[in-house]
Amino acid sequence: MRAVAKRRVPNFCFEFLDGGAEDETSLRRNRSVFSEIGLRPHALVDISQRHTSTSILGEASASPFMIGPTGFSGLLSDKGDLALASAASDSNIPYVLSNVSTVSIEEICEATNARVWMQVYMYRNREFVERMVDRLLKTRVDTLVFTIDNPVHGKREWDVRCYRRPLKLTIPNMLDAAMHPRWLLDVLWPNGVPRFANLGDLLPPGQDDVRGAAQALASQLSASLSWEDVRWLRERWPHKLIIKGLLNKDDVLKAADYGADSVILSNHGGRQLDGALSAMEVLPEVIEALNGRIPVIVDGGFRRGSDIVKAIALGAEAVSLGRATSYGVAAAGQQGVQRVINILNDEIDRVLGLLGCNSLAELTPDHLEWRR
Repeated sequence: MRAVAKRRVPNFCFEFLDGGAEDETSLRRNRSVFSEIGLRPHALVDISQRHTSTSILGEASASPFMIGPTGFSGLLSDKGDLALASAASDSNIPYVLSNVSTVSIEEICEATNARVWMQVYMYRNREFVERMVDRLLKTRVDTLVFTIDNPVHGKREWDVRCYRRPLKLTIPNMLDAAMHPRWLLDVLWPNGVPRFANLGDLLPPGQDDVRGAAQALASQLSASLSWEDVRWLRERWPHKLIIKGLLNKDDVLKAADYGADSVILSNHGGRQLDGALSAMEVLPEVIEALNGRIPVIVDGGFRRGSDIVKAIALGAEAVSLGRATSYGVAAAGQQGVQRVINILNDEIDRVLGLLGCNSLAELTPDHLEWRR
């Protein structure tokens, strides 16, 4: 699906989807960590009753993964956010709508039966965040995913490669975009560049499209972000609250102390702090430190069903997918996302069987060998 996506969308879109920060060390680390973890199968076990269903934050899910928040999906396919949500609904897995989506939360909730969660950032404009919370309370969204690992914007050097100055593509990238007529007809025709649907009056007039909002959004990032902001949001949001972007067990324990219902261990897909550990590397110590206080979700580099099985065996409740399902939406819209989900489900089922397990609940660290 990645290869199809690379052919279908212009280079600048694929660079945004595929690239990481600086030398992309964390990006590669997210993938290489899985090759360091071996599987220990149990033989001669009756596996005829196996299944991949589970529970994620107290609700049934057909699979141990969810579609995480990925911004700018509307540049990959027409109403890409809706395609992701629809595939999640059809597959009975949770879906997290990105704060920088091009489809409104109300449309997602009305057009699909998905279990919809919403990502939020703590912008400098706190009044906007408060209005967003009030807006969400009028929908069926019951979970906020508070992303905290961007007090400053990561250095993503593909920006330099693709743009001759802010918001202006290089001439080669402009020509490349013109060489993708199917993408042009799908994404830009007839309404032009997609516009953000959930940012409201956070952005200046005329700067709410995907192209024009980048600088305005960067200026809204808050370098003063602190645990007091978690407290502030917890007091205003009466439902489930997840803190996303932690990689330190002490921070995870503090998140539980501040009332988080779960955490997502994440290095932002290798797009923020280059050289950061992967979520999988810190997962065992986090699980041990929490001792069951709150469930843990992980993301970063998951491309195979076996990757997901390894995370569950180490104690994660679920895996959040970013690029994997985004490759699908870039390749073929909702059909492409569904294809990715089906591939992963098939692989998880097969790996469970070959390990000698009938359910995800039977997985333990004893099924793994990680020589560190």
